[in-house]
Parts: sequence; structure tokens; C-alpha cells
Amino acid sequence: MEIFQAIRKDHEKQRALMESLIETSGDSEHRKKTFEELKEQLDQHAVAEERYFYAPLIKSDKTIDDARHGIAEHHEIEELVDKIAETDMSSPAWLQTMKTLQERVLHHLDEEEKDFFEHANKVLNDNQKNELADKYLKEMQQ
Repeated sequence: MEIFQAIRKDHEKQRALMESLIETSGDSEHRKKTFEELKEQLDQHAVAEERYFYAPLIKSDKTIDDARHGIAEHHEIEELVDKIAETDMSSPAWLQTMKTLQERVLHHLDEEEKDFFEHANKVLNDNQKNELADKYLKEMQQ
């Protein structure tokens, strides 16, 4: 498995969790549980992706801007997650901020899959792609 496939698999989990959260209402157990799962997924994913996808890309002039941009977006996403965590789940502001998070995350995922992966594919060799996937997956399992 290449790094792109490993990352895309987690992107699909994130999309599904966000879609599920948008459908919830009030201060329900399902909303709490799903939000905690999304929060953990986004956090783990950002750490693993920065270590095993963006770190190698920073080393190349062709992909340094993509890597920096992606890392900056991770920080924006983290700030939104923190804001949601501090908001009363039964408040209309919670769902509104969740929709903003969904919009930002979907933008980030699409940008990675459509642009960053294409650029990285030209910079990383097949062996690197497979090694990075192994390390990424190991990090995600911890």
C-alpha cells in the first residue's frame, strides 16, 4: 500500500464521521461519542500525516509549499475542533461551527487528494511511498 491509499482511507472515515455529526441534534450520547471519535481521528491523522507525508515533502522545492499549506490547515482545523469542544452541544452555535469545520476539512481533504498527492507522486519514489504508508499506518494504530 502506498501512502496515498493509507491517507485516503482515513479521509473516508473523517468524511463519514462529519456527515454523521451533521445529522445529530442536541446534547445526545451519539453526538458526544461521534464528536470524540472525529476529534481523535483528526488529531491522530494530523500527527501521522505531518510526520510521514508532509515532512518528506518539505525537503523538496517542488512540494514545500504544499506541505506548509497542509500543516497550516491542520492548525486551523485543530482550532475549530477546540472551539466546538468548548461549545454547548445543545446550542445552535455548536452545529453551525460543526458545519464550518466540515467545510474546512472537506476543502483540505480535496486539496490533498487532487493536488498534493499528484505533486508528491512526482517527488517520492515507489519505495518511499510504501515505507511512508507502513510508518503512517503504524502511527495511526497507536
